[in-house]
Amino acid sequence: EVQLVESGGGLVQPGGSLRLSCAASGFTFSISSYAMSWVRQAPGKGLEWVSAINSGGGSTSYADSVKGRFTISRDNAKNTLYLQMNSLKPKDTAVYYCAKYTSDTVVAGTGSWLYDYWGQRTQVTVSS
Repeated sequence: EVQLVESGGGLVQPGGSLRLSCAASGFTFSISSYAMSWVRQAPGKGLEWVSAINSGGGSTSYADSVKGRFTISRDNAKNTLYLQMNSLKPKDTAVYYCAKYTSDTVVAGTGSWLYDYWGQRTQVTVSS
């Protein structure tokens, strides 16, 4: 079964840190040839693109809302994507999804045509 499985979410106080992971399995091809993304959805709101990384990991992009606080990375040998989140704020509270782009082109968006696989999501709650 093809799947992207996120982990690492939880409850954290403002100013704290979390590291999300997204492990890919079941693919008949290597996802190391594709860009990957993190997308989130806050309660009552639409999808928000957060960050993306190209296949080799040498190019990253961030939404202004997380720039300087979040770091995306990947380990292609482990088929795993990461999101290090520091200085977390209550407005970061959301469910977070990892998603695989259909190519190695990074586009800062959430359109369904951009992605062909999504993770099952992980909840991040920032609250005191």
